[in-house]
Amino acid sequence: MEKKRVEESRTEQVYVLRYKDINGHGRLFGGMLLQWIDELAGIVSRRHCQREVTTAAIDNLSFKSGAHLNDMIVLSGKLTYVGNSSMEVRVDTYIEDQYGMRRSINRAYMVMVAIDEEGKAVKVPGLELQTETEREEWNGGEKRYLLRKRRRIEGF
Repeated sequence: MEKKRVEESRTEQVYVLRYKDINGHGRLFGGMLLQWIDELAGIVSRRHCQREVTTAAIDNLSFKSGAHLNDMIVLSGKLTYVGNSSMEVRVDTYIEDQYGMRRSINRAYMVMVAIDEEGKAVKVPGLELQTETEREEWNGGEKRYLLRKRRRIEGF
């Protein structure tokens, strides 16, 4: 199976916050952001493996600050690590101002698994690392993979 470059599946999505996205405290509802992150991770991983995928784990979800009504929210997703059938997707969320400047408000790592028509896990293409940053992301992804594996063995 051939390898694919990180850039081949990188995806961005932009939203403008509306009343339906806001919680009782006037900020972006965390559940809405999680939905957007999950959808984007699915798109990134589907583009990589060209198959249906399912969410296997939310490895990390770090809220750094809130967002408010009418803020422009940008989600940016890319693959950081691939295993046999699983793919780790990093999704960064930003508020973008009218000048195009971005301020980070969230980072998440999602684990997606490629599946066949019966819902069974299938092999995915490898990841061709082209930059030092991509190699550093891969090393971090490998460490997170080993931690997830250890937690499963320990029953967490």
